[in-house]
Amino acid sequence: MNEKTLRNVLEGIKLDLYVESKIPEMHVCFLCGRIGYKNLPMKKIGNKWICIDCLRELKEALDSLEEWEQEISLREELKKQIQREFEGKE
Repeated sequence: MNEKTLRNVLEGIKLDLYVESKIPEMHVCFLCGRIGYKNLPMKKIGNKWICIDCLRELKEALDSLEEWEQEISLREELKKQIQREFEGKE
């Protein structure tokens, strides 16, 4: 083997060892499956990890939860009212 090939093999081994040493710092988002490291902040919730992007989407959904509940309540009330009107006509 020539010197350049040996250097490439050595660099590959170093890279493998580096990655192995960083695995404990890496986490997988339980919602999207992305791997979080330094460029993708992660938050531990219970025994699972969630990435910042999924956490933002979840926050947006929770922030609009009250509106959803009002829509559902309105739908249910309209359904009951229509049902009462339908039963009254028979």
